[in-house]
Amino acid sequence: MEQLAAQIENYKKEVLAFTPQNAEEVEQFRIKYLGSKGLVKTLMAEMKNVPAEQKREAGQLLNEFKTLVENHFESFSSLQQNNHHSTQQIDITLPGNDIAIGSLHPLSIVRNKIIQIFQRLGFAVAEGPEIEDDWHNFGAMNLPENHPARDMQDTFYINQNPAWLLRTHTSSVQARVMEQQKPPIRVICPGRVYRNETISARAHCFFHQVEGLYVDENVSFADLKQTLYFFVQEMFGHGTKIRFRPSYFPFTEPSAEMDISCLICGGKGCNVCKHTGWVEILGSGMVHPKVLENFNIDSNKYTGFAFGMGMERICQLKYRVNDLRLYSQNDVRFLQQFTAAL
Repeated sequence: MEQLAAQIENYKKEVLAFTPQNAEEVEQFRIKYLGSKGLVKTLMAEMKNVPAEQKREAGQLLNEFKTLVENHFESFSSLQQNNHHSTQQIDITLPGNDIAIGSLHPLSIVRNKIIQIFQRLGFAVAEGPEIEDDWHNFGAMNLPENHPARDMQDTFYINQNPAWLLRTHTSSVQARVMEQQKPPIRVICPGRVYRNETISARAHCFFHQVEGLYVDENVSFADLKQTLYFFVQEMFGHGTKIRFRPSYFPFTEPSAEMDISCLICGGKGCNVCKHTGWVEILGSGMVHPKVLENFNIDSNKYTGFAFGMGMERICQLKYRVNDLRLYSQNDVRFLQQFTAAL
């Protein structure tokens, strides 16, 4: 035991006296003391020769020595790092690192596509505020106070008397266009809308709409059908069929909902179309005379049609997205799938 203690004491003095000048000397120190055949492991092996009653004392001495060596070695780590950086060379002739290419959000891709299609038909793009007053959002669209159609739209109210709210549809933009412009009017109104709904795979408290408005002399339901037929062919491909079903909207009369043949099963019937072969994509109709009169547009001289669709629904059908929440979760794995769609 006395011999082991003396050896350790000599090694301590040797360790403390060591002052390396470069990284190579530091590495030699590591090998000598901390390597697989270094002094620390050699001394540890001597524990088998220490009497049992002295093993505890010897173990304490060896652990203190090991800690001393490790700490002394760590104190020279900066010398190793500096030496590594100083010897590192940069080859400026090598090609640079690739820059990751981002992608448009799928809803942005669909929005741009819809705008391009309708611009070819002469439609301009109109936008408006997302915080609206009651008149532009409801009253001007033939939804007076206590109208039952208001119950269909669970509204986020910001203020009462006067009522200010988050718009429930982009029809409010149509109202502002008719307020500022006289016929002929031909616009589409894309934007975000809000409704107080429970968030699920099929519903969200906010979503995106594109509404269209065309007001001029001698506008007919046939013009509406042909406009939407052209849109469907351009968006979903030639051969996609459409059908109209009678419906009710307070701001159009007559009104119709439009379906397209299911893109999944080709109209044969599947779970997506509930085995009907058809999928609803939008609502439409001829502008109600009362709406035109609200903006001093002569309903005897002018007629018009309007339509509205959800971008998420169009995106769902075009890209097979089955969960509305994916659009707003910012999951890069989901968004990266649309890089090729730029």
